[in-house]
Amino acid sequence: MKFPLTSIRSNDDLEAAQKVMDRLLTKGDVSSGEELYLDALSDLIAAYEDDHYAIPSASDADMLRHLMEAKGVNQAELHRSTKIPKSTISEILNGKKPFSRQIIVTLASYFGVEKSILAHNL
Repeated sequence: MKFPLTSIRSNDDLEAAQKVMDRLLTKGDVSSGEELYLDALSDLIAAYEDDHYAIPSASDADMLRHLMEAKGVNQAELHRSTKIPKSTISEILNGKKPFSRQIIVTLASYFGVEKSILAHNL
């Protein structure tokens, strides 16, 4: 059974659409028509999830904490490597100070991420 390419209006519709999508994805080789159908269905699922299950943006503190954990560095190591003052790092981690443009440039370079990832709150 296929899911009609119409707006998803309920969690039941969402579940049915996801089941159809999962079935097609596990099928292996899909035809060009099935691939177009999958693209459209995934757009419908994404639109419903964006409206009903939106994930809030991470704060600057959460983002910095995550990057530090992922790289395995502490505040002192971050300060030594970036020359960002310890007090600034602490204020950011405590949610008292947002990223400045210069901090974004420095952190993006240090962590090897795109500046846009850190600039979402500007």
